[in-house]
Amino acid sequence: MEKRTNALLYLDGVNVSFDGFKALRSLTLILAAGDMRAIIGPNGAGKTTMMDVITGKTKPDSGDVLFADGSVDLTRHDEAEIAELGIGRKFQKPTVFESHTLVDNILLALAGRRDPFSALFGTRARISPQRIREVLDKVRLADKAERLAGELSHGQKQWLEIAMLLAQNPKLLLVDEPVAGMTDAETETTAELLREINRDHTVVVVEHDMHFVRALDCRVTCLHEGSVLAEGTIDAVAANERVVEVYLGR
Repeated sequence: MEKRTNALLYLDGVNVSFDGFKALRSLTLILAAGDMRAIIGPNGAGKTTMMDVITGKTKPDSGDVLFADGSVDLTRHDEAEIAELGIGRKFQKPTVFESHTLVDNILLALAGRRDPFSALFGTRARISPQRIREVLDKVRLADKAERLAGELSHGQKQWLEIAMLLAQNPKLLLVDEPVAGMTDAETETTAELLREINRDHTVVVVEHDMHFVRALDCRVTCLHEGSVLAEGTIDAVAANERVVEVYLGR
């Protein structure tokens, strides 16, 4: 029976086990369109597995994983189909084409699994130059459009990868530890640009840096042992005794 929900993303009772280890235990997560949510928690809490379930990399043992007001059962789709549905994921380590310009990186991102050369010279290259400039401008890289991606700093490569996802105009953007290895200035800028991106996209950010999470100024969910330990404002979650005990107090 199809579940009725007004949520853009609806996870309920999601369980995942690997060789007897329970990675997710009756996990529930609900996001409305336009939300930004920070996901925190200790290593092994289930953050990566949750992202894998949403993007189709891991199939849950049980539970609901619904998208777009409950109209799409994500468990019935593979990773490529889910990306086409409008869910973009940025992994912790940036994967950019270092020997190509920033503009060409955007074009290659639009290629998906297709041949890279057809992306650069074929029909997929018909995204307007203005649109490419818009996404590069949003991530503070418009002045480096014709530079090689390999010349960028670590933080700038992270921003380029975000731009590569934005060019695909995802409904939901999943961002995994975006500020790991960044300078303080880059971290501050990343919080600003994610808040700006959130004006047009629903965003989930997995992060350990609590100063950065506070700068995002959004609702926070703390996972522990595969389920939600606490949820609310950053102040409420940070003051939760169990959160301090299992995570923040370490």
